[in-house]
Amino acid sequence: MTSARSGQPVTAPGEVPQGASLYPHLLAPLDLGHVSLRNRVLMGSMHTGLEERGDWDRVAAYYAERAAGGAGLIVTGGMAPNTEGAVFPGAAGLFSEDDIANHRKMTQAVHDAGGRIAMQILHAGRYAYGKDCVSSSQIKSPISPFVPRELDEAGIEKQISDFATAAERAREAGYDGVEVMGSEGYFINQFLALHVNRREDRWGGTYENRMRLPVEIMKRVRAAVGDDFIIIYRISLLDLVPDGQRWDEVLTLARAMEEAGASILNTGIGWHEARIPTIATSVPRAAFAWVTKKLMGQVGIPVITSNRINTPDVAEAVLAEGCADMVSMARPFLADAEFVKKAAEGRAEEIAPCIGCNQACLDHTFAGKISTCLVNPRACYETELNYALAAAPKSVAVVGAGPAGLMAALVAAQRGHEVVLFERDGQIGGQLNMARVIPGKEEFHGLVDWFETMVARAGITLRLNTEASAEMLEGFDEVIVATGVVPRDPQIPGQDGAHVLNYIDVLKRGAKTGRRVAVLGAGGIGFDVSEYLTHEGESPTLHVGEWRREWGVADPEDAPGGLVAPQPPAAAREVTLLQRKAERPGKRLGKTTGWIHRASLAARGVTMRGGVGYREITREGVVLDTDEGPQMLEADTVVLCTGQEPLRALADALQAKGRRVHVIGGADVAAELDAKRAIDQGARLAATL
Repeated sequence: MTSARSGQPVTAPGEVPQGASLYPHLLAPLDLGHVSLRNRVLMGSMHTGLEERGDWDRVAAYYAERAAGGAGLIVTGGMAPNTEGAVFPGAAGLFSEDDIANHRKMTQAVHDAGGRIAMQILHAGRYAYGKDCVSSSQIKSPISPFVPRELDEAGIEKQISDFATAAERAREAGYDGVEVMGSEGYFINQFLALHVNRREDRWGGTYENRMRLPVEIMKRVRAAVGDDFIIIYRISLLDLVPDGQRWDEVLTLARAMEEAGASILNTGIGWHEARIPTIATSVPRAAFAWVTKKLMGQVGIPVITSNRINTPDVAEAVLAEGCADMVSMARPFLADAEFVKKAAEGRAEEIAPCIGCNQACLDHTFAGKISTCLVNPRACYETELNYALAAAPKSVAVVGAGPAGLMAALVAAQRGHEVVLFERDGQIGGQLNMARVIPGKEEFHGLVDWFETMVARAGITLRLNTEASAEMLEGFDEVIVATGVVPRDPQIPGQDGAHVLNYIDVLKRGAKTGRRVAVLGAGGIGFDVSEYLTHEGESPTLHVGEWRREWGVADPEDAPGGLVAPQPPAAAREVTLLQRKAERPGKRLGKTTGWIHRASLAARGVTMRGGVGYREITREGVVLDTDEGPQMLEADTVVLCTGQEPLRALADALQAKGRRVHVIGGADVAAELDAKRAIDQGARLAATL
């Protein structure tokens, strides 16, 4: 049966949800003894920055929406057990009665929505961005400027006690459990691995000594909260750093944590300083489920797997193959709060996909901004950005079916407006269609597919292969112009040569290049083109084994921490990536993914040069202006990635006629192709029409 209002499937009393047969493992309850979780989906911990803003109604709305969306158990972002363990000065925690009251408002909202929630206790150790940071040894982290203080016996006792106090306060605040963060290179992990722990007392040396800290913390936390409270321990299965834990040590710790009182073990992969990507879009889906599977049957408590599980089908397969008892998905719940609900109702194709881009979540976190989601601008803005039905529906023309136009059309239609979407190409997607041909960006296929599904189901009139004119737009109440960008003309002498292409020729039209390629422009597009040109055959993102060899990820039974020398494949072409700015190429890429792109190209032998001018393009290559004078860079093909300009002809024509026009996306600002800004702009505009 379907809802008369939405046309979407609903479940009648006594009727079995369609998703129950599609995802029998994912939607099965999980019995923890004192409590049963309604399904096998954990909404994993993410730091959003909301708690630090002090608007607890907003925090409550964010978590409650995800509880209503069906998550079996939610884990909050990391809460500091004390000030020295805070990720940054002022980071959230449970330090006072006021804090407890604020958290209780949020936990009550989650419970009212039918969910359960656990608070993550995160002690950053040497990762803490503050001069008071502490650790097992006085060894500075490569991702923080501060040298930690090595704890003495009294200092260690204080940290253990503070973990227990935080758990006790969490219970008082109404949480259903806590997650003790023991992985990702944070405080507890710093005691476990010889990578940091150089102590010679009872807290260092042998593994029995090094694991003393997490065991004591777990015992103390369990004693503080009693038996009828969930305690998750986040265990590092792969440290991915030198002198990481061996697999026999990991198993020893897992069994000790079970004995000490853990209810569940959650998988952690890689330290934050590891030079191996673990959650970015270029990482294969469920790339580390095989590690969790090695732990199955070794302990008697449930085991959770994590990292790059972003669809119900992937999650179901992981569980069906016996890799885990439960799956953790964090960012997919930013992309779509109703992930589980839609899967259970047989509407998986309507789930807005997490594409693993990090642009609006992790990059925002490291920039001190509120996290949100590229594909869902409402994430973390639930009290501010809503798509209520319009009081007076209008006829709305949207010109351009790229990310900005698509989101504007969808939100406008959702609000009850009559929408016509014009697109001059034969398919929707705009610049997304170029992004999805880049090896490592296959997730963009799913984003375009989702837009196609939602446009069809929203009742939008789609006119492909249609170049909208000012005359065609007469009679519409509102006109939104999202016509995108065109490549900027760099005006380089010789650029009209037959061997000179632009990025559209390469990525959209499939133009062939020679063996030696000079890429002019080292922004995001230049890096994408270089990635595209250096690959041959199928992307390693689609083959876990190949990806592991490329980055040096091994079985932890064979190598401590699962770290071995990488074996990147030979590059398909010899590429030189150039830029005018006298700075490191890729410096302006995303903070959490830029290093991955640079490392990937470096492994394929790409030469990256900054601070050069483009004097002339000749048949032999490019004549560069350098500090040492003119230099010839020999190249068979030259690809121009030298920026973009707004495509505003239609907007200008309409405005010349006195029409009111809304200009969004690249047509508004073309500084860099930015789907995050385009989608956000489209959603926020349509929410006001």
